[in-house]
Amino acid sequence: MKSDAEVEKKFLKDPLPFIEEARGILNGVVRRTPTERSRTFSRILKGNVYLKMEVLQSTGSFKIRGAYNKIYHLPDSVRRRGVVASSTGNHAQGVAYAASLFDIPATIVMPRNTAIPKIEATRGYGAKVVLAGNNLTEAYEHAQKIVEKEGMTLIHPYDDPYIIAGQGTIGLEIMEDVPEGEHIVVPVGGGGLITGIAIAAKSVKEDVKVTGVQAKGACAFYISRKAGRLMETPSVHTIADGIAVKTPGRLTLELSSRYVDQVTTVDDEEISGAILMLMERAKLMVEGAGAASLAASLYGNIDPMVVARIIEKGLLKAGRILFIRCLLPDRPGELSNVLRMVSDLEGNVREISVSRLSPHAPLNQAVLELTVETKGCNHSQEVLHRLKNSGIKLL
Repeated sequence: MKSDAEVEKKFLKDPLPFIEEARGILNGVVRRTPTERSRTFSRILKGNVYLKMEVLQSTGSFKIRGAYNKIYHLPDSVRRRGVVASSTGNHAQGVAYAASLFDIPATIVMPRNTAIPKIEATRGYGAKVVLAGNNLTEAYEHAQKIVEKEGMTLIHPYDDPYIIAGQGTIGLEIMEDVPEGEHIVVPVGGGGLITGIAIAAKSVKEDVKVTGVQAKGACAFYISRKAGRLMETPSVHTIADGIAVKTPGRLTLELSSRYVDQVTTVDDEEISGAILMLMERAKLMVEGAGAASLAASLYGNIDPMVVARIIEKGLLKAGRILFIRCLLPDRPGELSNVLRMVSDLEGNVREISVSRLSPHAPLNQAVLELTVETKGCNHSQEVLHRLKNSGIKLL
């Protein structure tokens, strides 16, 4: 068995054979998802636009490709000890499902604030879920402790030759489906997906352009490319949690400089607009990470006023806009008290209106109206619950 260093050296020298091998390994394990032309987005962007439908993949994400390929290459004696991963969703489910196919134990470490449906989905594939830390970085540190204590193998979400090779099989499929394709736009977190796709696609058509898209609130790969070295963002804030990574991969950054043409960023409002358009025009329910590529493609190609309306509608549909109407005693400090409570719960106040002349306002009281941007329906309910418990009368 070759050491990790030997595998990395061979992969960096010639990565394509790894991807071609992965395709054979994954045959019959993963779905060969379609690459479908979108009439709506082709019309808007004045060209042929295709969507690679990894949303139809097992577990709903491409992550099973890399996870299965990595576990396949573990020696049997190592594999039987089990695998560990840290993730808030897609990588967790990919590793859990792959481990179930090999009938080996899997432990997934998730931050304590991970959404319950994601936890239950991961458990549904037979994995043991451990909640630890307040973010992915702390969860990853806990996963490393499990590795040291129990002798299990850590499955990295992106910075591994076999992970990158597994994701790269998507690039081979795209070029088979659309051999005349000129430009592939890929969402980027740590870089495993775009690196694999770029290597595969350019092996088929050298002049195909590959662009990566990151969320502005989680743009570690973008700034690392600019700097020419690994850079870490102090924090990540984006609705696209599937690509919310604080530090890119060492391997992925090095390979991207050879195979990826450019990396750009989009903000959460643009991502929200793309999510809504995919729901309304393509009848697809896509998470923020999956919509990032379309957001980058659409930005600048639609009338700004139309984009603004789409964004507002998207935020409303996603439960990320909360309208609050309440009564306040008309005395100093009351408004600041409400704003502080909303702020403490990480709500973002966008608009404020105070009326003392409203027919709903008794003498010496005022009607306060707030428009608050939240993280979703559960977060909105948390804000309302906090206000009610503090004695604020909601209207």
